[in-house]
Amino acid sequence: MEMNNNVERDGQLRATSPRHSILDLAPLELECLSVLWPMGEGAVRDIHRALAASRPRAYTTVMTIMDRLEQKGIVTRRKVGRAFRYQARLSAEEARLKAVEKIVEGFFDGSPAALAAHLSSVASAGDAAREFPSPVPAAVDPPSTPVAELQTQNLDERLL
Repeated sequence: MEMNNNVERDGQLRATSPRHSILDLAPLELECLSVLWPMGEGAVRDIHRALAASRPRAYTTVMTIMDRLEQKGIVTRRKVGRAFRYQARLSAEEARLKAVEKIVEGFFDGSPAALAAHLSSVASAGDAAREFPSPVPAAVDPPSTPVAELQTQNLDERLL
């Protein structure tokens, strides 16, 4: 789905492939993309409505985020009537693959086997933690003081 062509926009020649890594996205940018991917294409109104189900945000916030994603080359947009319709440049699967590739290159010296070994050790550690849960500390009562006891006793007497 990624293209390497150039396109003219605002009098300038711009690359049409995404300029940023999926790992460079802010959390809200990724949320907007996660809503856009199953839609295929959508207007800010559609994305805003879908995001509102989990956490309400201002319409203008979603509009700004989608504009930024377009500027970063992550989505494309086209004008339909008075609104823009957005489409992701990468599928969710392509984005996942690129993110994992970047993690492998950056943290595991380009070795997918090293990532797999790491994930296996993390999963094993998680299994061990589930098998042997840490003991829950016993509740400790605060030390009682004569003043606190007197206040409680006086309150009890007044209530009777």
